[in-house]
Amino acid sequence: MKAIWNGQVIAESDETVVVDSNHYFPKSSLVDGFFKPSSTKSTCPWKGEASYLTISVNGKENVDAAWCYESPLDAAKNIANHFAFWKGVEVT
Repeated sequence: MKAIWNGQVIAESDETVVVDSNHYFPKSSLVDGFFKPSSTKSTCPWKGEASYLTISVNGKENVDAAWCYESPLDAAKNIANHFAFWKGVEVT
């Protein structure tokens, strides 16, 4: 699977985990240099607290377009330190 935004592959892995129709990519599959930390957080009742990253490619930013459950609740342990995407990021 590949995650593509603004014409660049930003993550690639054969070991994504699908949860709620989202492909979660292992942290190691993210391409260095395209991600910036964000202070945004959200909470899912069964996955726990999500942290977000802003994607920056070729001078354009996609704010909070990647998220991760670093320490998920037990029901979502399989996606710990995996990242999913939205806001126009194409996953193919």
